[in-house]
Amino acid sequence: MSRKCIITGKVPQSGNLVSHSKRRTKRKFRPNIQNVRLYSDVLKRSVKIKTTPHGMRIVDAKGGIDKYILSLKPRKICPFIRKLKKEILYNMLYKNTTSNASIN
Repeated sequence: MSRKCIITGKVPQSGNLVSHSKRRTKRKFRPNIQNVRLYSDVLKRSVKIKTTPHGMRIVDAKGGIDKYILSLKPRKICPFIRKLKKEILYNMLYKNTTSNASIN
């Protein structure tokens, strides 16, 4: 995986380091990427993702990784998150049908 935040989409940017004498040299502004394990209640396992602290706050505000992924619009999803969303939806559907079958 690259130096890109899966949640926020932040990527490295380039700019100039300006000295006191106003001499400019190229530099990189890299996002603070962290490897994080977030527990999925639906999948009953932890999911390993690369995100920034801002991305972690977004996930916490939504109420967890499951709720965040389910609230995303389809066009804004990277392939890894798309796969997780499909897996979460499948598990939710499968769990609901088995619980209804056991009641009857």
